[in-house]
Amino acid sequence: MPRACCAGITLRWGGISPARFIPLAEESGLIIDIGIWVLREACCRLKQWNIDGIRLPMVSVNVSPRQFHQSDFVDQIKSIIKESEIDPRLLELELTEGILVENATEVSAKMQTLKRMGVRFAIDDFGTGYSSLAYLKRMPLDRLKIDQSFVRDITTDTSDALIVETIISMASHLELEVIAEGVEYENELNFLRDKGCLNYQGYYFSKPLSRADFDQLLNES
Repeated sequence: MPRACCAGITLRWGGISPARFIPLAEESGLIIDIGIWVLREACCRLKQWNIDGIRLPMVSVNVSPRQFHQSDFVDQIKSIIKESEIDPRLLELELTEGILVENATEVSAKMQTLKRMGVRFAIDDFGTGYSSLAYLKRMPLDRLKIDQSFVRDITTDTSDALIVETIISMASHLELEVIAEGVEYENELNFLRDKGCLNYQGYYFSKPLSRADFDQLLNES
């Protein structure tokens, strides 16, 4: 399943990649307010798309470590779901591996509470974080997102190809879905399909879009 994403900030000097502004937002603490705004905006847009007759399988939102570890994080998610009137099963929260291994008891409790409501969870940038995979058994996860650093050279680097193939196989045995990040070329897509990965994200399908351009893309689909 190809995926387009709406990401980045557009100012008078053009778009700014999340890779540039998120570290500053994390350092300053502004990431908490930004994260809540993004969640609320995504859920409200999902509701409007449904009203407009555009049925999306879900919307995925990245959650920062600082945001997730806020004591009222679960209440914030519940409040946003209630006010936007969306089905919780249509919301997926993308977490980094670092979140899952820090204060595992607290993390698991929060995830389980939201999971019981129907909220889904994905690991973002899988493979770049921690060598211990014990959290895959403990946490209520739905998907792994293979980091683009592995996808980039899968057709030329046998090590990366083997890593990607291993992740896909492992996820299948754990009954987790897999999505490959950073797909830019057809030969990468063909490799992933041949290995059993059926969900993709990257410039091959679309570059990050503004909300208006994303709405237009949906209307044309």
